[in-house]
Amino acid sequence: MYRAIASSTQNQTALTANAPTTGVKSRQVFVQAVSFGIASLILLILLAWVSPANAASRIKDVVDFEGVRDNMLVGYGLVVGLNGTGDTLNDGHFTKQSLQAMLNRMGVKPTDAGLDSDNVAAVMVTAALPAFSSKGARFDVTVSALGDASSLLGGTLLVTPLLGADGEVYAVSQGQVAVGGFTAGGNAETVTKGVPTSARIANGAIVEREIDFDMDTMRTVKLSLRNPDFTTSRRIAQAVNAFLGTTAANATDPSTVEVDVPGAYAGQVVNLITDIEQLRIEPDQIARIIIDEQSGVIVMGENVRLSTVAIAQGNLTIRITETEQVSQPGPFSTTGTTTTVARTDIQVDQDSDSRLTVVQDGVSLQEFVNSLNALGIGPRDMITILQAVKAAGALQAEIEVM
Repeated sequence: MYRAIASSTQNQTALTANAPTTGVKSRQVFVQAVSFGIASLILLILLAWVSPANAASRIKDVVDFEGVRDNMLVGYGLVVGLNGTGDTLNDGHFTKQSLQAMLNRMGVKPTDAGLDSDNVAAVMVTAALPAFSSKGARFDVTVSALGDASSLLGGTLLVTPLLGADGEVYAVSQGQVAVGGFTAGGNAETVTKGVPTSARIANGAIVEREIDFDMDTMRTVKLSLRNPDFTTSRRIAQAVNAFLGTTAANATDPSTVEVDVPGAYAGQVVNLITDIEQLRIEPDQIARIIIDEQSGVIVMGENVRLSTVAIAQGNLTIRITETEQVSQPGPFSTTGTTTTVARTDIQVDQDSDSRLTVVQDGVSLQEFVNSLNALGIGPRDMITILQAVKAAGALQAEIEVM
């Protein structure tokens, strides 16, 4: 195409060589502008062809990399400084025992009669230790009341060791708690907003022990899919292989893709992960319908398809009314007593406007929803219809009830 444009330009130049000089320059500029416009159009078409689809996702958004994970920590501590909203220190209460043990370690020997404060609360401290956290790094913790404290507002968490699943201390937490709720009330009414017995401490924990994990010595990097799928794992392996120019990536199962570290990335696994996670792929998903019967929420995937089926929906309402009537003897009667008699009224209403709708084979999600909406079906009735269509074998999708 570029050769044809060049030839036509040369011919135009040859034709204008014998013509008068007036207007020759303008003709050459016009031909060059046309050639530039055609070349620009071709370039735009090529860029549009090689551009990724809008629906494509980055690999970092659909997988987790081996070793890059949080670690759960937990600890037991005391919150002090409460305004009379702490635990009730009864005999044998664990808060009372904890307070006694803490004071004994600090050289104070309290008596049982002296421990009647309601400004202390026993709490559980939970946190997630971020991956590759170094000593001295800070992270957030959550503080939750363990006893019968009514609020943690205004309290301060004392030094609390945070332990991992192996029983080792990995961090220490302390600080002023921040409560998102409150409780206020009087003798006749109490108002509660949020959960005043749960709080957070921003940057309230300090890392005391690091978790050793050397990524540079890894020979294989494993990618774990957050939504396991055979097609998605294969597409990830193909995208990585196309980028590396080798067959280093292999989809071992629907949830795992193993990537052998190439020689060019030896000792530079971080660079390899950085390059891989920016690649874009098209995630696949099975046809699934999620139903929450408690709230009536229905979520359908785009791949839901139906075989030809006829659907009819009719409303049946049964109304039962109980009315008590008084029965008494006639005037001047010497027998009988006045009593109440129950009267029951039963009414059955059936919708006579129900219609039979035929849903054709292989309809899309939008067409299926439009067909159900045409019947005036609400979410509750739609749940029953979907389950009935699935039982009839006409629904090519998986139904998951939450």
